[in-house]
Amino acid sequence: MKVNKIAALLLVGGLFMTTACDKDLLDQANPNAPTKENFWQNQEDATKGIYACYSGLQQFACYYRSWHFMAHRSDESFSQSPFVELADFTRFIQPNVDFFISSFAWNDYYRTIYRTNQAIGRIPGIQMDEKLRRQLVAEARFVRALSYFDLTYFFGNIPLILEEPVDVNYRAPQVGQAQLEAQMIVDLQAAIPDLPLSYNDAEKGRATKGAAQALLAKVYMQQRKWAEASALFAQIQASGQYGLVPNYVDNFTDNNENNRESVFEVQFSGAVLEVGQGQDNGSSAETHDRPNFFGPPGPTYADVQPRRWLLDAYTDSTVSLAPGSKTKHQIDPRRDVSIIHVDNPDRFYGQTFAEWGWNPNQQYWRKYLNDRTRTAPGQRNENFSSGINHRVIRYADVLLMQAEAQTELKQFGPALTLVNQVRARVDLAPLTGSYSEEQLRQLIRLERARELAGEGTRWFDILRWGLMDNPAGLEELKGRDPDFTNFRPGISKLLPIPRRDLGIDPALRQNTGY
Repeated sequence: MKVNKIAALLLVGGLFMTTACDKDLLDQANPNAPTKENFWQNQEDATKGIYACYSGLQQFACYYRSWHFMAHRSDESFSQSPFVELADFTRFIQPNVDFFISSFAWNDYYRTIYRTNQAIGRIPGIQMDEKLRRQLVAEARFVRALSYFDLTYFFGNIPLILEEPVDVNYRAPQVGQAQLEAQMIVDLQAAIPDLPLSYNDAEKGRATKGAAQALLAKVYMQQRKWAEASALFAQIQASGQYGLVPNYVDNFTDNNENNRESVFEVQFSGAVLEVGQGQDNGSSAETHDRPNFFGPPGPTYADVQPRRWLLDAYTDSTVSLAPGSKTKHQIDPRRDVSIIHVDNPDRFYGQTFAEWGWNPNQQYWRKYLNDRTRTAPGQRNENFSSGINHRVIRYADVLLMQAEAQTELKQFGPALTLVNQVRARVDLAPLTGSYSEEQLRQLIRLERARELAGEGTRWFDILRWGLMDNPAGLEELKGRDPDFTNFRPGISKLLPIPRRDLGIDPALRQNTGY
């Protein structure tokens, strides 16, 4: 399902509402333009409205671009960007509280929530197939929960908006993390019974029962409610809908999207339309912008790079011999799929690392790049037109989260079995022997770093592990990422609320330290 952005135009409004000036006779509303009142009429309208909700996730400051910069403030990445304000943002230095990466994200996520609120409020009143009506409302609840998940763990205390504003003076209460998590749980528990296990090929990419279960389990994981999370992961495992694809790289290209390993992914298309990407209009392309900034210099802007410790973490070799070798085993194949470095034998945009003349002491992100399909040396620019879907939740992530939950529940044997299942996919030897609880905990954390490198999960991991909440945890992070020397406890974990919104609603309170 590649979302049609034209449907997004049919949902009028966003964070802010405007009023017309009666005195200006030239300022007249177009009587033929769709409005909230004349749009939500039938089953076709309801389906278009849900497509508009998904379209919100493609916006500039959601998964199209900003989400990736916000998530990569973790210890696996750093920035040497000549755009100093961007580099400082990843180093926990943000003198400008309105820096566009985060302030635009605030707008775009709330615009998406506005759409879901319209759908949840208006679809129940439409005469249509009852089963489909329940499903569409469930899909809107999923998108709303996902939007609040990201906003909560990036911004902290935020307005909780669950209905359409009645007028321009509407103000929503600013609530804390516990209440936001409670609402995510309400939405996802309500959505799960009405979502299908799967869709036909034309509708793939929409929220499934497994996607809602996985997102709900992720909320429980952030709350450290291990038993509740583990029970949901077990349901996903038992559903028979998911498995690990044989070829690890198929999770990061456009050749095998919405595959068996995909639990939920945001849909993108490489088709270039009239207007710039990531914009909220019907003629804007639905492309993915991450590759332009998370790759090597020359083909991309190279604004975000992997830390050296992550490259060095790939220490295991395959059980089978390397292709064409009679004696040598191959290093963990996930390393070269994830990271471009001087010893990576692949070609990138048609040339080797040496042919490009890159600094052998630097490394760059490989995942989600277009280089496998754009191989001629003359095709060196990503040009803002990647059609590769972003995998928000993969089944490998589910298995490793289940292993983490089981470890905390002292189910060490089953946890190790799941880690070995993930390792076996890339032909690594199983881990054997006995481990203490702390040893297994650290083993799983390392395996998550290697399996999910560069996918944006690391920020939520170190939040859940509490590493930013105590001196020992911060010292651990500093040991891997010197940028954490700028981290201010009680401040840097959250992003600032844009000043414009503080001016509009005097009841809003800025996050501490900004």
